[in-house]
Amino acid sequence: MLKSFAAVTDENTRILVVGTMPGEASLKAGEYYAYKYNHFWPIIFSLFNGGEALTFYEDKLTLLLSARIGLWDSLRNCRRRGSLDKDITEEKPNNFKLLFKKRPGIKRVVFNGQAAKRFFAAHNRLEDGREYLLMPSTSPANASKSFEEKLALWRAALTLREY
Repeated sequence: MLKSFAAVTDENTRILVVGTMPGEASLKAGEYYAYKYNHFWPIIFSLFNGGEALTFYEDKLTLLLSARIGLWDSLRNCRRRGSLDKDITEEKPNNFKLLFKKRPGIKRVVFNGQAAKRFFAAHNRLEDGREYLLMPSTSPANASKSFEEKLALWRAALTLREY
């Protein structure tokens, strides 16, 4: 059984990016979006760090939290061969009800791909006063959009307006 990571949030988090379950490279590294071809961190660097990449995971998380953005996954546990969401079985959800109680400032939930939304929606309400947005997956398996197209869409989703 694969096990996801703890939520990355703090009291200032306003936007929560929700993935499905870390892939093999991420699980091995113990870091969200560790696969070198995933577009997540390059998008974050483009939007919040002038395009300059950060090397250390702790610095990446600090940058993300300073932008009032958090991370978590729809699933707490599952079985999966490889890293593709389509291969997930025996999934167990994360407890978003508890997270939202602990972090009431989260006003927008951004799904990193359709599987993240599907697994989330199977166990949680989408009509709770928060804004829910579905974004194209940052995974390299999603080749239907270029990096530039993904960047433009993610920019709109991760741009904070005051809540």
